[in-house]
Amino acid sequence: MTPAPARLIPTSARPLLGLTVMVVEDSRFASEALRQMCLHGGARIRRADCIASARRHLAAYFPSVSIVDMGLPDGDGAELIAEIRQRCGDLAPVIATSGDPDRELPARRAGAHDFLPKPIASLGLFEQVILRHLPDSARPKGPRILRQDLPMPDRAALRDDLDHAERLCRGEPDTEMRTYLGAFVAGVARCAEDEPLARAADDLPATAGSGALRQLQALLKDRLRKETRAPV
Repeated sequence: MTPAPARLIPTSARPLLGLTVMVVEDSRFASEALRQMCLHGGARIRRADCIASARRHLAAYFPSVSIVDMGLPDGDGAELIAEIRQRCGDLAPVIATSGDPDRELPARRAGAHDFLPKPIASLGLFEQVILRHLPDSARPKGPRILRQDLPMPDRAALRDDLDHAERLCRGEPDTEMRTYLGAFVAGVARCAEDEPLARAADDLPATAGSGALRQLQALLKDRLRKETRAPV
């Protein structure tokens, strides 16, 4: 008989060791940052970029923790949070994330255990939010150092996001697509510390004319040119 694999014991240096984290995030830039934070903490990560992909993950395995972006291309993250809570109950924490602080209340109403605003302030905060919703047996013993560092940004992933958003601007996106596009770009822009781009994205859903869309597209092209010249 093959012996069962030894259970991974979390440590102060790797407090998330033994966890499987499902990250549901449509931004490659944000997803890469979350991936690096999970790996720093010792967690395994499984990624989904939409609700449909997340549902396929849930049909195949039981995540220890789910991190769900509130704005997804095929629906509202609150819908998925409610589904995960119905499936997993309190056994697996669900953490919502968004660049819009107004999304925290809908996330908690849907059943999210906690909320992480984008951009995430530090690696230590990321780990702390997850750990406080885990049972004692899944937490590291002894004192922990609250790490303030963050992973290095993935410039290639940022370029992919900017290019994707610029392509979505072409033509005449309908109201639903404008709302999604505005939220997507605002989240990416804030993670990239680009406030002019974030403000333009925030203004997009409320504007009926094409001027705001053209302005956003111009800003995306300008940032994309700068990123293309920057080293990976």
